[in-house]
Amino acid sequence: MKSIRLIQGDITIQKVDAIVNAANTSLLGGGGVDGAIHRKGGSEVLDECQQIRAQQGGCAVGEAVMTTAGLLPSHYVIHTVGPTWQDGQHEENQLLQNAYINSLKLAEQKHLQSIAFPNISTGVYRFPKFEAADIAITTTVDFMKNAQHVQEVHFVCFDVENFKIYRQRLAQIDTSDVQILGI
Repeated sequence: MKSIRLIQGDITIQKVDAIVNAANTSLLGGGGVDGAIHRKGGSEVLDECQQIRAQQGGCAVGEAVMTTAGLLPSHYVIHTVGPTWQDGQHEENQLLQNAYINSLKLAEQKHLQSIAFPNISTGVYRFPKFEAADIAITTTVDFMKNAQHVQEVHFVCFDVENFKIYRQRLAQIDTSDVQILGI
């Protein structure tokens, strides 16, 4: 059975096929999750991000690219760029949904079975946390219904506030297609 697992902790220590990096468009690292993944992943992650930049000039908001994970326990890092919240009138919801969908599509194309997501755009990008959780959960559950390879998704919340929001939202999910764990 396919499953979604809720975890409070550090995404950089997750032992899954791929972790998702809430990257910026430059792919060169930054603060928060992005900085932690680049620091702990080592130079290999940055080197591959620089190669992607040389080929396509970075990563657009809502898109996703993949590198190896360097020194991290996962095999790959999927770098996706979530939107910066402005006022909800600039396609922020659609762009955030695209970030999740495109990350999941990359995992599916690579035949990966497990993927871990942080809370994309809810830090310095100021996306409202309840809305972001709803988009993340709904998009993921809908994708997993038809996924052939992705069997397990972890939502890894660094902070208690996001963890509580995700726990509340996941408890309300009514699906027989995906098992919800950790709530």
